[in-house]
Amino acid sequence: MNDRSLYYIAVIPPVKESNSIQQIKEDLKTRFNICHSLRSPAHITLQMPFRRNIRDENDIMNSLKEFAAAQPGFDVFLDGFGHFSNRVIFIKIQEHSPFIDLRQALVCTLRSSLNFTENETSRPFHPHITIAHRDLSPEIFNIAWSEFRFKQFTATFRITGLSLLKHDGKKWNIYRSFPFKLL
Repeated sequence: MNDRSLYYIAVIPPVKESNSIQQIKEDLKTRFNICHSLRSPAHITLQMPFRRNIRDENDIMNSLKEFAAAQPGFDVFLDGFGHFSNRVIFIKIQEHSPFIDLRQALVCTLRSSLNFTENETSRPFHPHITIAHRDLSPEIFNIAWSEFRFKQFTATFRITGLSLLKHDGKKWNIYRSFPFKLL
């Protein structure tokens, strides 16, 4: 039996915005057969996927609970679409600094409390919400991007916590959520 699971840490938009993003992903599946992004809920990744022993779950959850309880909430403004080369299309986040600050604090906690390595936490960080990747071919990217580059999408919402997601072998699920401090 494999006693290691795959996790990542993210901010999940509220239900209304998540549903709107899900509709965009469903449309991409219908029109272009792009469906890999449907294996994960709408999210803004704070910590890329990592493997840990299932026995470490309580330590992970306790650390994230304590960390989140000390973080202030903040507002997010989504506006339009962007891309990374011809392999990823995403929804743009206008103000990155609250996410950069949150991630830097999270990385410190992951390294000090949970023994994450520098390699696990040192990837470049560009806050965004992915709507197409992995199964997005360069050819389909060109067709889809010709539309999405001009497509309108805006949303404003408050971030009030973070979530630990766990892979079940087929898709990512929100495993636990941790609220930020109340003001």
